[in-house]
Formats: sequence, structure tokens, C-alpha cells
Amino acid sequence: MYSMQAQEGNLGELTVVGGGLAGCEAAWQAAERGIQVTLYEMRPARMTGAHVSGDLAELVCSNSLGSNLPDRASGLLKDELRRLGSRLLACAESAALPAGGALAVDRQAFAASVTRSLQNHPNIHLVRAEVHTIPEGPVIIASGPLTSPDLAAALARLSGESNLFFYDAIAPIISASSIDMAIAFRASRYRKGVQADGDYINCPLEQAQYENFVQALSLAERIPLKDFELEVENGVRAGLSAFFEGCLPVEVLARRELKALAFGPMRPVGLRDPRTGRRPYAVVQLRQDNLAGDVYNLVGFQTNLTYAEQKKVFRMIPGLETAEFIRYGQMHRNTFMASPRLLNPTLQVRGRDDLFLAGQLIGVEGYMGNIATGLLAGMNAARYLHGMAPIELPGVTLLGALCHYVTQADMRDFQPMKANYGILPPLPADLRMGKRERAQAYRERSLAELDRIIQAEHLVEVKS
Repeated sequence: MYSMQAQEGNLGELTVVGGGLAGCEAAWQAAERGIQVTLYEMRPARMTGAHVSGDLAELVCSNSLGSNLPDRASGLLKDELRRLGSRLLACAESAALPAGGALAVDRQAFAASVTRSLQNHPNIHLVRAEVHTIPEGPVIIASGPLTSPDLAAALARLSGESNLFFYDAIAPIISASSIDMAIAFRASRYRKGVQADGDYINCPLEQAQYENFVQALSLAERIPLKDFELEVENGVRAGLSAFFEGCLPVEVLARRELKALAFGPMRPVGLRDPRTGRRPYAVVQLRQDNLAGDVYNLVGFQTNLTYAEQKKVFRMIPGLETAEFIRYGQMHRNTFMASPRLLNPTLQVRGRDDLFLAGQLIGVEGYMGNIATGLLAGMNAARYLHGMAPIELPGVTLLGALCHYVTQADMRDFQPMKANYGILPPLPADLRMGKRERAQAYRERSLAELDRIIQAEHLVEVKS
């Protein structure tokens, strides 16, 4: 067992536990502010059930970091992070792939860039070892949804209650050369994208094909679930455990009602099949997963089907009849804390100002939310060490609203939350505007307030 006590003299001024998105952004932000950081990552010595490498900032579920469009909440959050100097966002944009209005990355190139930058940073010492307890002194815990059992138990003791759990799922990845392009076609919704012929490969389905596919998907064999998982899926909350509604397995959606997928991940809006000139009844979109363009993932097709059933059922999709699966989908347990009872909006643990939590562990969902909370935790930990007051971002900013939600939500129905306009304070009631105009008003209000705080607090002025 690795002993934190034995290494106490070498911890540096700040310890960061977890080399995922939040932990890497936090370590980088603090290091750029002159803090000596010791970053702990247990991989590859101890792997999780979802990771495949020892790289820092490995993307597990998808290679998409969400929309880049200025009228989307994800686009606004990225603009806030650009203003705040996010290092990981810059790495992601350097590894970007064609993805319409979204920011998708080559997973390996992105992770390699982050790993290389942190390993070579003069103020960061990377330790490849598992942390079993919460370290003493200034520390950021960003161990993520796959926190090891010992550390999860220590966090549970800290909060005085059991952890909360939900189950997340990963979509399959297939070889591009195995897609039948005589049936599938390239296009982006509403012709938005980088490539002239479209950034996505689309597999169109007529109504009969769709209904047969949904029926087969609904009946397909799944990897057996534990008793309390089955209770939650059937609508009974076992304590505070739940599937995350925003990342349900595709077979769970298929069982809800016949048209659930056609209005969800298989919606055909903004697309026309060039063979017919018509919009398909439904469509399965495939998104490029690496720079070479030789592998694609099935967008929105997180699954817990057995591998044999995935091969059989997903090959019913037109154009994927001979699909070669590079990685099958899978489900894994995610851990998140009772943050409304534990954290302040500065991401400090109540009663212990030198302990910060960040990332998916605190109930923030989505890659950009993880990066964003890591940025704020790293910034505030550095301010704490420099004897400065921590920053509590106002709720009119998307990052501020996200931190306020996870630290002040009602525990009775607390679930992980992605950045969305619904968590922002409402605009004046007398404003009459459409959806796009309202998004623009949110954006202008947020960025104006963020710019004011950046200037007043010198937030992006780092100390070398």
C-alpha cells in the first residue's frame, strides 16, 4: 500500500489527486501561479474498468467536448474558459477533428499533449501511485467518477454519509473501412461543419427498419445488473443511486416508447439522404474518433448490451451490416459526492478551507464542466496559498451557476448536472425574444460580468 504519510516531506505546497480532466486543469492552473504541485495519478499501476491507457486526461465516454456554437450553453462555457485561460481547452482545440458545430478531438493526441505538458512543467511533480486517504495540507481531490474504493471510503467518512452513485455508459467504436458508404452518407445537420461534404457519417433508416431495430434493441440481452440498479431503472430510487438521465443506455431509451430514439439520438432533423432527396425517418450518426479518420463512434449509443448482442443488433443499422468493432460499449459505476451538504461555491469543503473538490466527483457532468471546475479549484487553491480570498463566481456566469447548483441543490433529487441555460438566473420578464436572442442575452450578460471580475481580481495574471 502506498503511504501518503511516508511521502509527506515531498508533497510540495499543493497536492492534487487525480489525473483526469479536472485534476490536470487544476494542477496546471496552480502551477502557472507559482505553486509547487504534486499530482497523483494511480494509472497505469492500477487501472479502472473504463480507461485503456495511463495517459493523463484520457477521454473515456466520447471524444466530443460539446457544442462550439455561441448560442449553446456549451459554447458559452467554452468562451468563459477561454477568457479564464483554460489550458486543457487549448490542448483540445489543438487536437480538434471535424465535428460540425461541436468540438471533438483525437483522444490520443489530446491526452498525449496534456501528459507531455504536465510532465515537463517545472512546477509539477507527477507521481504514479494510488492515494488511499485524504492527504493533509492544501489538497484538491479530483479523482473522478471511478475513484478507487479506499479513497471513496475516505471521502464518505469526510462527508459523514455514504457516497452517491450513478451508472454511466460508453458507446461503441467501429472501423471506418467497414462502413458501407453506398448506403451511409456524409453530412452535418443543416450543412454546418468543417468538411465540405459534412463532418458526420449518417446511416439512414426508413420507418420499418427503425421499428425492427428498436424492437431488437429492446429485447437484446444486457450485462446483468445488480438488484438496486434494476430498482432504479424501473423508477424506484434506491437511496440516492440512479442512472444519469443525460447518458442513459440506448437500450433503456428504446424500452421507454417506440419513438424515443427517433426524437433522441436518432433524430433526423437537418439531414437529407442524397439517394432519395428526403429526410430519413431516423438516422444513426457516426463521429470521427481520431486524426487518422479510420475509426468512428456511434453518437449517443451508450450501451450495456453484451458484446455478442452489440454485434448482432447494431449490424441491423443500414450501412453497418459488416461493421468491425474496435471497442464495444460498456457500463461503469460513477461516484459523486453529496456536494450540497459538503461544499461551498468556491469548491472548498465546509470546515476545511485547504481542501477542494472538483470534477465529476462533485456532481458536474460533461467534459467541459469537469475542466471548468478543475480550473476554479486550481485557481482558488493558488489564491489560498498566496493568502488571497477565493473567488466565488456569480450565478449569471455559467461556471458560477454550475458551482452554485452542485453546492446548493436539493439533496432529495440531486443528480449530476451539465452546463445549461436552465441553471442561470432568468432574464427580465419584460424581454420578448426568441430562443436564439435569449441565448445571446445570456451570453452578453455572462461575459460582461466575467470580464469585470477578471479585470478586478487579475484572474489571468499568473505568477511565474
